[in-house]
Amino acid sequence: MKKILIIGASSSMAEHCARLFAARGDSLYLVARNQEKLNSLQKDLSVRGAVKVSTYVMDANDYKSHSKMLDNAEVTLDGIDTVLIAHGTLSNQKNCEQNVDLTMQEINTNGLSAIALLTDIANRFEARGKGTIAVISSVAGDRGRSSNYVYGSAKAMVTTFTSGLRQRLYKSNVSVVTIMPGFVDTPMTAAFKKGPLWATPSKAAKAIIKAIDKRNEEVYVPGFWGLVMLIVKLIPNGIFKKMNL
Repeated sequence: MKKILIIGASSSMAEHCARLFAARGDSLYLVARNQEKLNSLQKDLSVRGAVKVSTYVMDANDYKSHSKMLDNAEVTLDGIDTVLIAHGTLSNQKNCEQNVDLTMQEINTNGLSAIALLTDIANRFEARGKGTIAVISSVAGDRGRSSNYVYGSAKAMVTTFTSGLRQRLYKSNVSVVTIMPGFVDTPMTAAFKKGPLWATPSKAAKAIIKAIDKRNEEVYVPGFWGLVMLIVKLIPNGIFKKMNL
């Protein structure tokens, strides 16, 4: 049985992961901004088999609240061995281009808040010499594209940060798993036209849990996105800047 902290638990991918964790009898500590959604999720996961399900309301952008939340989670679960950071928003690129405050808000939510959490969690796990930290980044962080470079920049920050953190924590037996999903059909992407490259949240969740259990390092979800993004990264700048991506 694992003791798992999920931050951004009400997001679609996180919810599907929580269902799978519950079905195998793990204990869960769920963090999100909406108490009503957390209450509903708590009842559902308890029925699905979770040994324990506790909730905590927190806005990840409130850095001062992070330490208190982590302290509470440690006490409630009698220790944490796994963390999944899954909160975020899908930035409106056009609006961000016209609004500095909105741009910084999106960078804060999708990048800096995750880094703040990672810093505190990493120190705790390093001190005890064990644990798994998983973070949902994005393929958007692999290369800036005109259609979503604000969101992509924040995720690139997370991917790079976790790469360095992974190297730092290696000697402490702490695993850092960076999850890089491609297109996933969630409420956040409801307005997008779907195609063959899109995955369901259920399929994404299975891949995420597999990566966490195997303590992988960087994982594309679904796996074919690794090849897709390799091709994208290899396109010369002279050609890339003329493309509509």
